[in-house]
Amino acid sequence: MPRGRVLVVDDEGSQRDILRTILSAEGYAVETAPGGQEAVRRCQEKAFDVVLTDLRMPGTDGLSLVERLTRDDPPTLVVLMTAYGSMDSAEQALKRGAFDYLTKPIEREEVLLTVRRAFERIQLSQENRLLRQQLEKRFRVEGIVGSHFRVQEVFEKIQKVSGSNSTVLLIGESGTGKELVARAIHRHSPRRERPFVALSCAAIPETLIESELFGYEKGAFTGASFRRLGLFEAADKSTLFLDEISELNINLQAKVLRALQEREVRRVGGREDIKVDVRIIAASNKNLEDEIERGAFREDLFYRLNVVSIVIPPLRERSTDIPQLAEYFIKKHGESTGKPIRGVTNEAMRLLMSYHWPGNVRQLEAVLERAMLLSDGPEIEHYDLPIEVRFFDLPAQPHPSSTSGNRFGVEIPEGGISFEELERDLIAQAMEKSDWVITKAARLLGLSYRTLQYRLEKFQVRRGNVRGRVDREGVGAERGDVSGERGQEASQEDEQTQTQKTTKADPAPAPEEMRPGTKRSNV
Repeated sequence: MPRGRVLVVDDEGSQRDILRTILSAEGYAVETAPGGQEAVRRCQEKAFDVVLTDLRMPGTDGLSLVERLTRDDPPTLVVLMTAYGSMDSAEQALKRGAFDYLTKPIEREEVLLTVRRAFERIQLSQENRLLRQQLEKRFRVEGIVGSHFRVQEVFEKIQKVSGSNSTVLLIGESGTGKELVARAIHRHSPRRERPFVALSCAAIPETLIESELFGYEKGAFTGASFRRLGLFEAADKSTLFLDEISELNINLQAKVLRALQEREVRRVGGREDIKVDVRIIAASNKNLEDEIERGAFREDLFYRLNVVSIVIPPLRERSTDIPQLAEYFIKKHGESTGKPIRGVTNEAMRLLMSYHWPGNVRQLEAVLERAMLLSDGPEIEHYDLPIEVRFFDLPAQPHPSSTSGNRFGVEIPEGGISFEELERDLIAQAMEKSDWVITKAARLLGLSYRTLQYRLEKFQVRRGNVRGRVDREGVGAERGDVSGERGQEASQEDEQTQTQKTTKADPAPAPEEMRPGTKRSNV
């Protein structure tokens, strides 16, 4: 059996014959081509493991061949043969994906050693691909992405419990993917041919959830004009997922417990028990043991559900999975958004990984979808992210009037504030701090250059008019928003002027601030 397939490409027939002889003697299956176009045609007809090609040939040269063949999956390894004077071109080819190059005149041992190394690389790539496929088959679950050890533990438990009929309890915060785990267990179970049935116990009114679970007979209550099967019967020989099971009231918990123990249900208004074969997967975002202590959950039902428990970690405890999740969601929403987004910039990824994600994976998906819609470039930038993500890791600024719950030292007065004035003041501060360089100020505020430029025009922020405009907007004692020394001084000057206007004494010289040629007060 041949050791591998090699294609030799050279416009010199003698060189092709020499290489064919050398490689054939070592057991390789060798074919030759007189030029680049013929080589492309041969590679389209059959797959070659390694291609040895001359660098300089008429028509399609070696560089073009490298670019064409390295795009295949798996890529074909290309070894260039070049004269000493073409070393720069050979190095350029290596940057474009060539495996190696040989300098003419070519020695026999050098050719064999390079080809042998190329086949070793191919073997390693094939082994890695096979191992990756095996790992994905073993651990990857549809819709669940992650390589963190906590997620790998979840994958392992899914594989172990899927083949049984035991009840499973999923514990995790909202948005961690509990229903995805439940569906994965069902897909890998013997019940996968039957439809998966799910119910959110928090989404159904308390007065309707009993008939939703157990069904009802005709005439059981007003409006029950026909018999209806409940979800326990609908999930016969399948899987019933009860999400947020802690929201069930105590009386209904007792009926669920009986259905689990006896494997039978009784419809509302019915008299006979109906046998059902249902596997229950329950989920809760609350600590059920705490619920038991405060009397909101039955202890016997907890033990019946907790045959196997799977704890799904929150996203903040596996932040190393965020790059993988971001790549997954970008591919998922790429077509629907109509944006060819390639990825996330380093600065945006740093912000994503430092955020605490109270909504977990569900929130991350929503944030990335929004960022894709707002992005103007091929990558998601930091300013495409929501403000709560951009400014989450900013340190709190000390402020004498700030309280312990005030992150940025800004206290809202009783009379309220003007948000636009606050925004303008922050922009003015950033411009002064950055010496009026828009790029630096935009970086301080977490805005794009274009967004900050728009706001500078909107608020008419200029180098010469910032302080005066802020002072004028700050004066207004009647509105209750006078603050700072400048506002107090303006208020005092206003009182003095008013007193002088209402004085009944003999006419006196005009106050200094009212004389012609004298600058008026800001009031």
